[in-house]
Amino acid sequence: MGMLALAMFIALFGWGHEMFQWSDPDGQVQLALFAAFLFGIICGYRVNQ
Repeated sequence: MGMLALAMFIALFGWGHEMFQWSDPDGQVQLALFAAFLFGIICGYRVNQ
């Protein structure tokens, strides 16, 4: 499951603007994607402990 999440994150982060046609000149959408993925990792790690 973790590998699927990682693959989806890489695809959205790298080619999301082409797939979904969003306009992101300042990189705010990519920053939000990165933050959501990072917070998901942190929350998942804390739940497993």
